[in-house]
Amino acid sequence: MVTGWQVTPHHQDPVTAGLTGTASRHSPREPVIANGRTQPVRLRQGRGTLGVPAPEPCANHQDPVTTSHLTGGEPETVAKARTAARGRATRFKGDTVTSPASGGDLPDYAPIPRSALGPALNDQGYYVGRVERNLYYVTDGVYQSAFLTTPDGVVLFDAPPTIGGNLRRAVDEIAAAEGVSNRVTHLVYSHHHSDHAGASFLFDGDVTRIGHEETRRLLLRDNDPARPLPEVTFADRYTLQVGGERVELAWHGPNHSPDNIYIHFPDHDTLMFIDVVNAGWVPIYNTNLSEDVIGYMGAPDIALAYPWTHFICGHLGRLATRDDVAVHQAYIADIEASSKEALATVDPVPFYVAAGENAWAGVKAHLDAVTDRAAAPVIAKYTGVLAAADIEVFTRTTTFAIMQSLRLDSGPSGPVHP
Repeated sequence: MVTGWQVTPHHQDPVTAGLTGTASRHSPREPVIANGRTQPVRLRQGRGTLGVPAPEPCANHQDPVTTSHLTGGEPETVAKARTAARGRATRFKGDTVTSPASGGDLPDYAPIPRSALGPALNDQGYYVGRVERNLYYVTDGVYQSAFLTTPDGVVLFDAPPTIGGNLRRAVDEIAAAEGVSNRVTHLVYSHHHSDHAGASFLFDGDVTRIGHEETRRLLLRDNDPARPLPEVTFADRYTLQVGGERVELAWHGPNHSPDNIYIHFPDHDTLMFIDVVNAGWVPIYNTNLSEDVIGYMGAPDIALAYPWTHFICGHLGRLATRDDVAVHQAYIADIEASSKEALATVDPVPFYVAAGENAWAGVKAHLDAVTDRAAAPVIAKYTGVLAAADIEVFTRTTTFAIMQSLRLDSGPSGPVHP
């Protein structure tokens, strides 16, 4: 159980109620959803780019997605087509946008499922909660960090700049409450990206930094003083032992980034793995801005192979569960299946004919049509299930990335000319 300090604790068991056939450490590939009644998805048919008729959306999945896994959710189908404007930002031609539009001008986004939200933040803008025993996580509602208190000092895992100085405040708060040292002795990089490591410089002095060998290489390249180089590096596995506590670090190949590692706390029933699964939310643009699509898609299976109950995913407010990983897998699998079907059924020839000598216009029109066809049923299916599923650009760009990986990595990229 996660408990909070000086703030209102968040809901209990946010996504476990009502799921059947969810992935577990024994069977990570089992279906996630098996309840509810099927409801047809009604989507618009219109004219496509360059005057080519837009293809019908794929109807490639029979299993309904329900809200029964959400806190207080009923086992009913929530797939529903959104309006065309929902999830699309207002365009200001020729204007410099310096602040968000007023509330009345915002798109009519779907309500955020209550289970997707994390705990309330304190007056300083952060929440620190106990994961298990002396392992804690810190969030500002968008980013997450973690730390482990030991008799020999504190081990910090990532230092997002949006949390920044609140990391020190969170450590001090827990150390004072628990009567332990607040001295940070070690800092572990999950990967090299600045949005998760850009406040590392705040912890200077006698701090040992640890990261994958590729993390060091990339930080040398980036030459960012806010992210000091790790002194301790490893290739595949590293066991960190501090003050009687043990943390297992492992690299299982590129995924979100070339150096993103799995951080396992075997004595705390916890896995920390960043920037792949967002607890209760869809990935943002292009598979969470990931560099290796195949590695990104395969990473949840690796995560589920570890024994854990608590999952620190690096973003948003709450911890993730095994069910969150399973729902994420279902979402990605639906995109993959829908993309395969769209690639097989959308005829590229009319788009190139309509484009004439402008070959790139033909490419754009064809790939846009494939992406739209593949993404539409997934957006409809997961709206109300995963937060921000109705912000269409997220699913569309993730669909485009997966569709392109199918073409370029898995093959074939298209029919072979006779």
